[in-house]
Amino acid sequence: MSELRIIISGGGTGGHIFPAVSIANAIRELQPGCKILFVGAEGRMEMQRVPAAGYEIVGLPIRGLYRPLWKPANIGVALDFLKSKRLAKKTLRDFRPDVAVGVGGYASSATLNAAYELGIPCLIQEQNSYAGLTNKTLAKKAQKICVAYEGMERFFPKERIILTGNPVRQGLLDPTLTKTESSAIFGLEPDLPTVLIIGGSLGARTMNESVLENLDTLRKSHVQFIWQTGGYYFKEIQEALEQKGKPENLYVTDFIARMDQAYKAADLVISRAGASSISELCLLGKPSILVPSPNVAEDHQTCNAMALVKKDAALMVRDADARKQLIPQALELVIDKDRLKTLSENAYKMAYKDSARIIAQEVIKLAGKVGN
Repeated sequence: MSELRIIISGGGTGGHIFPAVSIANAIRELQPGCKILFVGAEGRMEMQRVPAAGYEIVGLPIRGLYRPLWKPANIGVALDFLKSKRLAKKTLRDFRPDVAVGVGGYASSATLNAAYELGIPCLIQEQNSYAGLTNKTLAKKAQKICVAYEGMERFFPKERIILTGNPVRQGLLDPTLTKTESSAIFGLEPDLPTVLIIGGSLGARTMNESVLENLDTLRKSHVQFIWQTGGYYFKEIQEALEQKGKPENLYVTDFIARMDQAYKAADLVISRAGASSISELCLLGKPSILVPSPNVAEDHQTCNAMALVKKDAALMVRDADARKQLIPQALELVIDKDRLKTLSENAYKMAYKDSARIIAQEVIKLAGKVGN
């Protein structure tokens, strides 16, 4: 049987890239001799993250639509889409994939539309509980649609949906890692309650301001904090901390490379409600306070958060309320061991533990190379 060849397309945020790389790794485990090529958007983070994960990537000059849709600038966006589709078609003809996989994001729209026109089987993976515009548009052209939440038939044809959960970053589940070791890495005490604050790969202004406006409250508490600010905000936060004085119980960094260590050290996580973050929290059984970003399409992060809140698997604070409510609520929750235990158990019940492998198996089946 000939070698398996797969194109994976999408990106724009870590929430699209981490699942894509996890799927690629799982396909490679099941079919070690396979060829995998990524297609991303020029200037977006996938152009660095994917090669760093050991995969080749081709960039397209594609970008997102401006809101409202009648803005004149969208003429240029449409022309870039057509150019990207032509380039994607050339890439597909040259690479000759058995299957095209779309994970959401600008690039997957051009790539999977081109794949459909060339008669290449398509699979899409939707991470959120509210489907994105790209995947809603592609759904009619995909043979299989892998989703992370129940009830997605309101967006997609029911007969093509497979409930798989979201793939998460490899390496998060290290059974040898201890809380004592992880706490020491961040210069923290293992016996004190610890809150991890993460605002996504780029950072979150509201969450950062919530911390800065409550420094005195943090300073007086018997709680430790690990704070990932995001690279975009790090410099101004450093300057603010120099002026106000950084509390000794606050570890500050722009980026955490080893999230397994940060999660292990934390008793409570404050996070945006991106699909990948939620999948990680559930898989690790981490109690969390979710702060949905208001700057996302169709307010899908609130939908993601509410899926957990309804099952008593997380708490939610609205972005507009975060500056006043977030830190006081976190300080109250992190010392309530019974409440943390309930949230942890309910979150873990919602986890899908082998998502990447299940999606990889569906890709291989779609390629018709199951027996190889």
